[in-house]
Parts: sequence; C-alpha cells; structure tokens
Amino acid sequence: MWKNIHCKRVLSKVRSYSRIAAPPPAYAQPVIRVSNNVAYLGSPKDGPKPRQLLSLPPFPGLPLPGKTSVASRVTAISWVKYYFDEIPDSVIQSHFNRGLVQMECMQHGGETFMRKIKPSDVMEVGARVLIPVSVAETRISKRFDTIPSGTLYPNADEIEYLQRLVKYKDSAIIVLNKPPKLPIKGNLPVHNSMDALAAAALTYDYDEGPKLVQRLDRESSGLILMGRTKESVDHLQWMFSDQKKSNSYCKDWNDACQATCQRYWALIIGSPKEKEGLIRAPLSKVLLNDGKTERIVLAQNSGFEASQEALTEYRVLGPTINGCSWVELCPLTSRKHQLRVHCAEALGTPIVGDYKYGWFMHRRWKQMPRVDIEPFSGKPYKLRRPEGIDVQKGSVLSKVPLLHLHCRELVLPNIAKFLDVLNQKSKNIHPALSAKPDLLRFVASMPTHMKISWNLMSSYLV
Repeated sequence: MWKNIHCKRVLSKVRSYSRIAAPPPAYAQPVIRVSNNVAYLGSPKDGPKPRQLLSLPPFPGLPLPGKTSVASRVTAISWVKYYFDEIPDSVIQSHFNRGLVQMECMQHGGETFMRKIKPSDVMEVGARVLIPVSVAETRISKRFDTIPSGTLYPNADEIEYLQRLVKYKDSAIIVLNKPPKLPIKGNLPVHNSMDALAAAALTYDYDEGPKLVQRLDRESSGLILMGRTKESVDHLQWMFSDQKKSNSYCKDWNDACQATCQRYWALIIGSPKEKEGLIRAPLSKVLLNDGKTERIVLAQNSGFEASQEALTEYRVLGPTINGCSWVELCPLTSRKHQLRVHCAEALGTPIVGDYKYGWFMHRRWKQMPRVDIEPFSGKPYKLRRPEGIDVQKGSVLSKVPLLHLHCRELVLPNIAKFLDVLNQKSKNIHPALSAKPDLLRFVASMPTHMKISWNLMSSYLV
C-alpha cells in the first residue's frame, strides 16, 4: 500500500513536467510576454499552448500505403515526409533541428507524456508523432514563396528609382544605399523588394542581375553589397563568413581582407556605462505564442539551447541628450538582428524606433523626459528646431519614431582587381588593374529622419 502511494507521488511529480512546455521555476522573475507584436510585463496568460501541436495518425507499419519500398524500417523523418508529401524537405528538417517534433509515450501508470524525437528514430506500429501546426500551414503558404526574378519586370519609375540608389559599380560588385522601409527579400504581396527589383533593373550589360551578399532589416537603411558574377558572390560570401581565413598566396589580398569592416550609426535610448567596448553575447532563437514566429534573444548558456557566437564592437559618439545617445556599431559576426538585440538586451539601451526589442524601454523613455547638462558649460542642452523641417517625420521627437539604425560605412577588398589571381587564372594582377586601390571604402548619408534627429540633438563627435 505504501509503495503504491509512493509511486503515485513520484509519477505526479514527473507528470507535472511532461507537458509541452515546462512550468517556470518558483523564483522566476516577471517575464515579457509578446502577443500580436505587443509586449507585456508579467507571467504568461493561461490559454493555448506555446506550441500548438498537430497529431499525425498512428504509424500503420510496413508497407506504407502507396509505397513499394522494401525497407525493413521507417525513420521518424521519413514518416513525417510521407504524411506531408507537399511540404519541402528543408521545412520538415528544420522542425526536427529545432526540437519541435515530439512523440506520445506511455508511462507505467497509464499516463501519457511528450518527448522530443530525432529524425533517425525508428517508428513502431501505433506510435503517434506530434508536430507544430506551422508545418501544416506551410502547405497553404507554399504558393507565396519568393517571386522568381525571371517573372518580374519593373516599370520605368521603379528602374529609375533603384538606379538612383547605386553608389558604385564595377565588373564585380554593386553598392547601393538602401532607404528605410524597402524590403530586401520579397513575397507575393511585396513585389518591390530589393532582390527582385535588382535582378531585373540592375543587370546593365550582364545577362543576369546581381545577387545579394549581405542583408539589412526592412526598417534599417544604409549600404547594401551585391555581387555581379558567381565568382564575386562566392568570394564576398566567404569574406563575410565567420570562418574567414586569409590563406591566399597574394599578400595584398590577405591584408585587404583583414581591413574589411562595416560600421553602423544608431541612436539609442540611454547611454552604455562604458563609452566603448566589445559585446560578446551569443544569440539564440525562440518561438512566440503562435508557434511559428521566431524571436532572437541572448543565449542563457544552459546547454539545452542552440546558440551562435555574436560579437559587436561599439563606441559612443557623443553626449546623452534628451535621454538618447549616438553610437557607432561594428559587427564582427553576421547574425540576424544582432545589433538590435545587443543594444537592447546586452547594453540595456535599445535603438530608437526598435519596438520589437525595446518596447518596454520606449514606454519608460516617453514617460520620463530628461534634461541633460552640457558637460563643459554646465547649462542644459537645448534642442534645435531648424525652420522648415517637419520633426514629426520619424525623427526622435516624433510620436512614433522610425528605426534609427544605418549602415554608414563599408570597407572591403577591391574584388575586381584580385579576381583573376583568386581564380588562379593568372599569377599576377593585370597591368591595367595594378594601379587600382586594394581597398574600397564607401560612406552613405543617413536617411531624412536620422538627419533631422542629428540636427535636433545638436550632437557632436567625441
């Protein structure tokens, strides 16, 4: 009798952790919940599970209906691919990689619980696999994939507009100054994305349009790099990769690669404790309540989550005025939303206009206006209001400021000069190109709303 009571107590403790998401510990601090792109402070609301799961039918065993395979076993990923035959294999594989595919298992007391499964796990007759509803929704959204470049031809206004953005072009690369709100990648509702328009409007005398090498968020602005040939794209992607190692026998090329850098200017709420430094904070991805929207967060180094190393150098450019500071950011790695997360979560100073990662700080900033003192004269700063400028157009004084993040400077090797040497078509640089510089440096002016904020704050470089 005592053993049965003891077993029930043990099973009850186990069952409390057999749900889709483990309960938070008792000492956990209030967390920020995100729902419909709005953040709330507090514990999660009761309601739908964080990841709504879809149950597949019990595994029927071999042979599978409609299949003539003579295989002696079926793996978990093969069973999911068989059931979702219209879904791309890469989508299903990504769900396994993120640990989202689970199996219903039975405990000794007859209670069921969920456990994560690997793609190589062997299916048994009657086993039931559960997978997020997001994989089923892919079947619906499949026809909304990125528009093939060959099916799109922009009109004359779009071609002229995009060509005005070009700052530099040669035989290997094209550099553009992207305005805010222009998307980089486009789906069916977004026909004017930069990759689709560039493929059709920036071919010039080439058979194919340029390919994107780096990306900016839709709300960000600044320098975008494109490769015009397959060889230049390959070298540029290698150059911006984290595994970059200069192992060419050409010393000039190696030196130029070491000098490659990107510099961003951003306006942040508050000011870092240190005026300059290196942010070393790995990033990981989490799913929001809808089960399919990803969000980037600082990794907790718990060993239970996948994370990527992320490094950012920063330098404060001026004093804190009206509760904001200008900073220069140099990413040493290329991670999604790296600069925005590092500013908001690592430094505690989110970028102005970044409501995704800095919503809570924006609310506090709006509620607590500050009067900052000029360090030399001891007098309060006065915001300049140039005549004839509408400060409400996304500037720092707007009710809803636009994102103040701009890729201002780009330094990279002159690919066109070194291309023949790198492709081993020649051991020496062509005489006509030898006089060309080894390095190319580009500087892009800030968009209008950031220029207004700069003038309003009377900021100066330190």
